[in-house]
Amino acid sequence: MEFTAPGKVILFGEHAVVYGQPAIAVPLSELRARAWVEPTRDGAGLVIHARDLGQRLTLGGDPAHQFSVAAQAVLARAGAPEPNATINLESAIPSAAGMGSSAATSTAICRALAAHLGTELSANTVSNIVFQAERGTPSGIDNTVVAHEEPVWFISGKPPRPFRSPARCHLVLGNTGIAASTGELVAGVRKRHDADPRLYDGYFAAIGALVRDARAALKEGELARVGELMDANHELLNTIGVGHSRLDELVTIARDAGALGAKLTGKGGGGNMVALTEGADGQAAVAQALTEAGYTAYETAFGGAT
Repeated sequence: MEFTAPGKVILFGEHAVVYGQPAIAVPLSELRARAWVEPTRDGAGLVIHARDLGQRLTLGGDPAHQFSVAAQAVLARAGAPEPNATINLESAIPSAAGMGSSAATSTAICRALAAHLGTELSANTVSNIVFQAERGTPSGIDNTVVAHEEPVWFISGKPPRPFRSPARCHLVLGNTGIAASTGELVAGVRKRHDADPRLYDGYFAAIGALVRDARAALKEGELARVGELMDANHELLNTIGVGHSRLDELVTIARDAGALGAKLTGKGGGGNMVALTEGADGQAAVAQALTEAGYTAYETAFGGAT
């Protein structure tokens, strides 16, 4: 049996979230990681085969790897010994792109192994395991969005809170093909904020206000309003200095093709653009326009009937 988990994207509030404002992240339900378990010979132990990466990990040989940490936590929860099995893992989510690839692959591993052991894990339990397994200092956004597969409201220092959108929201992501340093972009915003804190606190407060409006609009299924707020968020992100001409080009292509709204997503300075469309037909039109312009486009959706 195959188990899957979605990617994620920041829909509203990036950068301002560092300064105490809220952010909204949403699942990428059509872009998924998948895992399945195959029993193996006695004495083989547990092997995690990351097929996309060409890696085979073992609990004994790679105990600190996040996949091994997650697997060990599942075994501990189940009170089970290490099985003789291979967990096969594949992912359609681009890595190192701010789309939650790491959390999604760990989540798929947890669910596949738990099922193999005959153990049921709640979404909260999976989220906590993935959070503990993540390297670095995770915010808690990715594991919460991925495990619950619902939009998440996040304020730094507080537990992320899932909420539901009754309307099916169709998204298109467009990749600029430009890599940018998260650290450098965050540091640049910090430098500008420190030089004129009153001005930048005003920008961040404006972003926070539209994030709050966006949560209300998503809860009511008011997608046209969500699109308008995405446009406004994009302009504010440009104002604080994390935009890029290539991102503006992608946003313009998406809007000209009928998108309800579009904005940069994540760190900015390159990376990805996200656009909200009017249904699946609108999604296809925006994706085609981006592809014809020479960009890589990803179609996905969240909310409503999944």
